[in-house]
Amino acid sequence: MAPASFTQNSKTVCVMDASGSLGSTLVERLLHKGYTVHAAVPNHGELQCFEGEHYDNKKLRVFHSDPLDYHSIMDALKGCSGLFYSFEPSSDRPTYDEFMAEVEVRAAHNVLEACARTDTIDKVVFTSSATALWHALSKTLAEKTAWALAMDRGVNMVSINGGFLMAPPHLTIKNPYLKGAAEMYEDGVFVTVDLNFIVGSHICIFENVSSYGRYLCFNHVISCNKDATKLAHILLPPSEACSPERLEDTRVYQQRISNKKLNKLMGERLVLVS
Repeated sequence: MAPASFTQNSKTVCVMDASGSLGSTLVERLLHKGYTVHAAVPNHGELQCFEGEHYDNKKLRVFHSDPLDYHSIMDALKGCSGLFYSFEPSSDRPTYDEFMAEVEVRAAHNVLEACARTDTIDKVVFTSSATALWHALSKTLAEKTAWALAMDRGVNMVSINGGFLMAPPHLTIKNPYLKGAAEMYEDGVFVTVDLNFIVGSHICIFENVSSYGRYLCFNHVISCNKDATKLAHILLPPSEACSPERLEDTRVYQQRISNKKLNKLMGERLVLVS
């Protein structure tokens, strides 16, 4: 029997932060599937990203919503049955420091509290990181904050712990995900994910009423020198991408991370259309 799913055409959902590559692609894919979408763009977001032929749709509403402004969150959620939430650091603070970590935790609290106070919200898909299971303190604290509030207030929340996102503007050596990358690589838990794959995973998890808990989301494991060198060529200047030591390294690290739970849920929809 096929898993039960939401009736798409009658659904209104909110995407917050809709200004990043994940959020904007989610908006486009959801509109294509017939959803009415509230695209919540924070103060640092660019409203222009929703201009053009791809977004000329009567089912799209764009909201100026700051995750630290509770009332603006409530406005964006009004009338929505679901929320896709991800935190994107502001462009004016490129360094992910202690202040930004605190902001991310506060934002997660505000968003989940707003969901708890919005009667129409049936489900929240909370985007976290695979690093929250190991290294990244800010992602761990933000997700823990969201889960604590969701359980306390009875919010139906599912989290997606994604790998390193292989899409601009994330493809930079300064990406916070890469802190501890060497340790993750040697531990067999350094994973990447394509944009289309993680977007499809978000929608599948939202639509499937049997989804629950956390889902690790990735479609490639960096486990050998060939993989690491390929990624280094994407992230670094040519002069830094290859060192003699790296070229001589023939070790293959055992994979110690699994996305079987997600694969089982997605079933036939595992292979996504680019």
